[in-house]
Amino acid sequence: MLTNLTELTSESVFFDPKIESKDAALLFISECAAREYGLDSTIIADALIERERLGPTGFGGGTAIPHCRSDKITRPCGIFLSLAKAIDYDAVDDLPVDLIFCLISPADDGGAHLRALAEISRMFRNDNNLARLRGAANKDALYAMLNVAEEKDVA
Repeated sequence: MLTNLTELTSESVFFDPKIESKDAALLFISECAAREYGLDSTIIADALIERERLGPTGFGGGTAIPHCRSDKITRPCGIFLSLAKAIDYDAVDDLPVDLIFCLISPADDGGAHLRALAEISRMFRNDNNLARLRGAANKDALYAMLNVAEEKDVA
């Protein structure tokens, strides 16, 4: 579903984590960013929370794309959560969110950020992709789906 615009490791994909709120999701994501990409969890959490203050990143259809920038990375990186239970996220359509893709991009590369953000939003706008992600049996299946070199929809 995604090309190589965004680095996504198997350790940054989560299947059925027990997260109860938007704030808990953002903290979980920031802790993962620290472990997997060597970023400061407090700085990432603050940046994600500040971005949410500008306007919620609940994309609609049960999806969210929280995002921020960091001067500690050289290419966009991602963290994906398929939640065990949908949470209130203040999404644009007021639906609870169960699929979250966090994008963290280099602070000095707005173009890479916009390209990666556009790719993630295209993935989340496609009903076939959403059905496949929600139907994944485990973390390995999610990771494999997200790391397909080019987007192909199954009819």
